[in-house]
Amino acid sequence: MDVTGSVILDPLVPLWVLAALAILAGAATGLALWRRLPGWWLRGLAALALLAALSGPALQREDRAPLSDIVIAVVDESASQRLSDRPDQTQAALARLEAGVAALPDTELRVVRLGDAEGDAGSLAMTALSDAMAEEPRGRLAGAVLISDGRIHDIDRAPDFPAPVHLLLTGRPGDWDRRLAITTAPAFAIMGEPVTLGLRIEDQGAAPPSDGLVRLSIAVDGGPPAQFSVPVGEDLELPVTLPHAGRNVIQFSVAAEPGELTDRNNAAVVQINGVRDRLRVLLVSGEPHAGERTWRNLLKSDPSVDLVHFTILRPPEKQDGVPVDELSLIAFPTRELFLDKIDEFDLIIFDRYRLRGILPALYLENVRSYVEGGGAVLVAAGPDYASAASLYRSPLGDILPGAPTSRVIERSFLPELTDLGQRHPVTEGLDGGGDAPDWGRWLRQVELRPVAGDVAMTGADGAPLLLLDRVGEGRVALLASDQAWLWSRGYDGGGPQLELLRRLAHWMMKEPDLEEEALEASAEGQAMTVERRTLRDGIGPVEVTGPDGDVTMLTLRAVSPGRFRAVWNAPEAGLYRLAEGDEETVIALGPSAPREFEQTVADGSLLAPVVEAGRGGIRAIADGLPALRQVGEGRPAAGRGWIGITPRDAYLTADVTTFPLLPAWAWLLLAGLLSVGAWLREGRR
Repeated sequence: MDVTGSVILDPLVPLWVLAALAILAGAATGLALWRRLPGWWLRGLAALALLAALSGPALQREDRAPLSDIVIAVVDESASQRLSDRPDQTQAALARLEAGVAALPDTELRVVRLGDAEGDAGSLAMTALSDAMAEEPRGRLAGAVLISDGRIHDIDRAPDFPAPVHLLLTGRPGDWDRRLAITTAPAFAIMGEPVTLGLRIEDQGAAPPSDGLVRLSIAVDGGPPAQFSVPVGEDLELPVTLPHAGRNVIQFSVAAEPGELTDRNNAAVVQINGVRDRLRVLLVSGEPHAGERTWRNLLKSDPSVDLVHFTILRPPEKQDGVPVDELSLIAFPTRELFLDKIDEFDLIIFDRYRLRGILPALYLENVRSYVEGGGAVLVAAGPDYASAASLYRSPLGDILPGAPTSRVIERSFLPELTDLGQRHPVTEGLDGGGDAPDWGRWLRQVELRPVAGDVAMTGADGAPLLLLDRVGEGRVALLASDQAWLWSRGYDGGGPQLELLRRLAHWMMKEPDLEEEALEASAEGQAMTVERRTLRDGIGPVEVTGPDGDVTMLTLRAVSPGRFRAVWNAPEAGLYRLAEGDEETVIALGPSAPREFEQTVADGSLLAPVVEAGRGGIRAIADGLPALRQVGEGRPAAGRGWIGITPRDAYLTADVTTFPLLPAWAWLLLAGLLSVGAWLREGRR
């Protein structure tokens, strides 16, 4: 315990009064001197004694307890600090620092460890240092030491530290790394139109000599990669055409080279949503009926649909004597549509169409080839399908999933979902469906015999009502009734006609969200939601391969018929591959190469201004660990083989005692004696 004393003043009157009295006393003493009074100096001392009494001089004694100095050590344990032998370097540097602080008198060490920040924010070393400063008295901070590779991401939050700051730099002089970075990538793109992606492959650090070319692999949705030779260190532009609507995951990667720090930044992932510019639909109506207007209104209500409606208002066999030049009907360009431009359509709908010789067999054969090559045909069948002029008896019959029995059921029935229909994405979860449907009834159905595909809905007597099939690269749907329009009119309570037809159209155009067999993954932060759709009763575990190559087997639970789901918290950001059976997908949590791997070669230049502000030093651990010593405030705090901290000499006041310098009566007696002395001296004169 140290004891110190000091004199303090506690004036009995305001300071301005005391100042005025001092001026008057000085003026009176000066007047006495000017008049050559022999007791002028006694008068001055008497006035000074009175002023001292009014000032309230007191003696203050403090009992002080000295406080130790505090050194803050910020230990960076982020992802880039786990490369190569940096963890061993970090531990060795921290051990040397702990020993150095322990050898100094009255000095304590505060160790702050930081990992990867949330949301791929990187290494927030300055934030950690600021938080540690806020927990300690500023007057006790003698220094700070950062053990890091220098790759921090919050330099703008560097605090005003009152003592030297040092950086012990991890890494090796020969470190190098190769990085693939995406420079430009749109979030959306129109299908069928090329979109340009920008990327760059760069070498960092002491890269070995090479010919400047590397092999770039490009894979879409986890498929087989395509290989290209591209230069290093140049900005590249790559035109890409999206293969399908919905989310397209494009992965770019270059092979890891021997000696580079990590391959975590050798890959990059771009997720682009493919959208259709316009949906081109060809509606072929056989004869006018109530449902034809429903089809037309449905398709015309969507602004993204370009509808071409081909309807037969005057069949060839109609002979009523009207001259041809008086007819207002327009001859339809059937040859151009069904031969030259058929591939421009995304969907062809035959609504109650029957063979009348208007579309020759050659045209219908071309429609079949269109489907086998990737097109889509939807047949809404009425009594025409059960007749001798049925489409089934045309070249299209080879790809239609249901054969007519020539029987038309003309009575009320309730459409129902089959077990498969409750799993199929086209009909799964339709409003009013389930084991006891509460939607309206239909009044007519064509009896079919299934020959291919899947039966999603049944009607009267359990006969197939909706059949779905894949033919070659394309798809076919057969609706064995022309009464779906009753749902849109609200008959018997109505039903989800719009939703059913929308799903049918999008399934036939291969929308990913309506695939029967699909493995999908979505993410919110580090939480990954994995969903598997299937027509089977059960599935196996999903194999999840992380960015570091570790494999996790994830068990999904059934949430509805044909739909299995699980939520999994991924351990780190990066690219994950998922596989179950024949289904595969990829997903990127955060960027495929996290921020910690954008720059991996150790470099202290970013922290140089912070270090130089306190006259500290940057020392590479690979060159040897520095000793720790104390230096005076304002002097250089780093030298060859050492770093320094500044002692703060902080203390805690344990007790304060205050007592007057002289009692009031003593001041009054002193002033009186001086005044009497002046009077006697001047009276003797």
